Amino acid sequence: MAPPADALDLLWQHLGTERQEMSFQKLSGEITVTPGADAPVSMTRDERVHIGRRAVLDVLREVCEEAPELRSDWFAVSSEQ
Repeated sequence: MAPPADALDLLWQHLGTERQEMSFQKLSGEITVTPGADAPVSMTRDERVHIGRRAVLDVLREVCEEAPELRSDWFAVSSEQ
């Protein structure tokens, strides 16, 4: 099933601006995330990115499980470029 045109707006309504020590901001066409806790300096950048993406994906799945009108496979999680 293809996502509706307002899928991002629906996600934003359920997500809010803060969840699990992460801050979310809706920009045109995307939602950005600012992590609340810094990863240990001893980790490589790739490890920190992987852990961060996994945490965001977990939140996304949780939100979509709570909202029957949302499906987590409608959304992509990417690292900052």
